[in-house]
Amino acid sequence: MSHLTYAKVVGTIELNKRQETILQIVKDHGPITGEHIADRLHLTRATLRPDLAILTMAGYLDARPRVGYFYTGKTGSQALTEKIKKIQVHEFSSIPVVVSESSTVYEAICTMFLEDVGTLFIVNKQAHLVGVVSRKDLLRASMGQQDLNAMPINIIMTRMPNITFCLKEDYLFDVAQILIQKQIDGLPVVKKSEQDDGFEVIGRITKTNITKAFVELAKDEMII
Repeated sequence: MSHLTYAKVVGTIELNKRQETILQIVKDHGPITGEHIADRLHLTRATLRPDLAILTMAGYLDARPRVGYFYTGKTGSQALTEKIKKIQVHEFSSIPVVVSESSTVYEAICTMFLEDVGTLFIVNKQAHLVGVVSRKDLLRASMGQQDLNAMPINIIMTRMPNITFCLKEDYLFDVAQILIQKQIDGLPVVKKSEQDDGFEVIGRITKTNITKAFVELAKDEMII
């Protein structure tokens, strides 16, 4: 399916006569299998497959294995919005890039370059989050006359408790809003330490992660 057609489907969809008939059958008899719908219309299952896919993708119908199709009572945009808001952070978080608080600014710059990230998370000896540095922070530090090999990273980092972070159970939509509001590239994903009040870094969520989530969601909704 072309991108243009896909855009029309997820927007305001105009059902053809057969799709309206299918929708009415599911309303009246759902949950109902695709085979039974095909029997009622005296058509093959293969013939109905594109129509069922469109109705499911647009949110009018939902399908459950070994149960069949049932009517959701939602428009396509409502269904898509619900799916977006149900995505959790852990589904798309990536591996965090951390450096020790004993590292120098030069070492942090090298790590950021080699790992190709926009944010580094600073941890202490207990592997707890104590700071964050961004690409802008490192660039600002490198513009002076200081010896970067001698400058500790903890001098320029943003310290706890002034760090915005998220949990793996948080919703990606909420994190996206935080990134926009605070104009930052990413957040550390943390969990509470079992030994003390610290937080362990277990992942990261960036604008790239969120973009990937929306692309994957769009792929799931597209009809092949």
